[in-house]
Amino acid sequence: MNIKERHKLRRFIMELEKVKGRHTELVSVYIPPGYDIIKIIQHLAQEQGTAENIKDKNTRTKVIDSIEKMIQHLRTFKKTPENGLAVFSGDISDKESKVDIKVFSVEPPEPLNLRIYRCDQTFLLEPLKELIEVKEVFGLIVLDRREGNIGLLKGTNIEELFHMTSGVPGKTTKGGQSQQRYARLREEATHEFFKRIGEAANKEFLNNPDLKGIIIGGPGPTKEMFIDGNYLNNQLKNKIIGVKDLSYTGEFGLNELVDKSQELLAEEEIALEKQIMQKFFETFAKEEAKITYGREETIKALELGAVDILLLSDSMDDKEIENLENEADKFRTEVRIISTETREGKQLQDLGGIAALLRYPIR
Repeated sequence: MNIKERHKLRRFIMELEKVKGRHTELVSVYIPPGYDIIKIIQHLAQEQGTAENIKDKNTRTKVIDSIEKMIQHLRTFKKTPENGLAVFSGDISDKESKVDIKVFSVEPPEPLNLRIYRCDQTFLLEPLKELIEVKEVFGLIVLDRREGNIGLLKGTNIEELFHMTSGVPGKTTKGGQSQQRYARLREEATHEFFKRIGEAANKEFLNNPDLKGIIIGGPGPTKEMFIDGNYLNNQLKNKIIGVKDLSYTGEFGLNELVDKSQELLAEEEIALEKQIMQKFFETFAKEEAKITYGREETIKALELGAVDILLLSDSMDDKEIENLENEADKFRTEVRIISTETREGKQLQDLGGIAALLRYPIR
């Protein structure tokens, strides 16, 4: 599933999450690939008959009408789409005195291998949410003698799991202690600190079946001391895919680690997003006439056919994104949806949520 498909499905889910039934009146149906759509229609007709037994008149009417709308919608399909189909129907009105039955459907970007009929106060969206979850994750460890951070990279999101400080004394001796004894105390404190980091990493990473690799970073040689010691489980040691020199620890260190690991993450969403946004900002600095940002200027460039790559924030309205994608298709313009979960994505949002790399200057 690519970024655009995930974004579109996420927005679809968010819209349906807003719908709340007053009773068990919202109908959700999941149809697996290859399943006979006529059989689903027949099953829904049977459920209509069962719904006649609902005691509450309003609920009974809404369920029957929702199923009828869904049946009418399914009759427009000659067969079940290649990846299956998810269909939802119910009263979307927020006023009790007004009924507005609507039907929604989506062909998922990946096969939907389950068959479900559900009537409830909310639409059943968990199977769709599972599809948009990033399956593969990377473990992140950033440390020096003073502090350590453990995190996860999931798609474009960096999640900090642990932050811990060491209590390792500084290099200056205190209280007349001999230099040799003081150095030994520092080494012992460092060893205990690394043990704590290793235990936390083992706990978080060992039982994660989606863990694709681990990247470790930090200032100076302490990261190599950590790796060479017996702090990480051997299974996790075998999953280390990169070690990076960093200027920072803490939250900044986690972000810097991801920034410096793009060659390792070349096929991952966050790396692709960062690469295109970095190209935008570099062009901005060197050839400002070859970029645009902000709604009015960028749409003008798009309509002139001057846009090579259109950058759209995932915070934009779904309908507007769709309209801009349709306009881009006329000129074979590449469209990239940029997540607001990254620093670069937040910068794009601050620029108005829309920007472009141009084929040629227009001013």
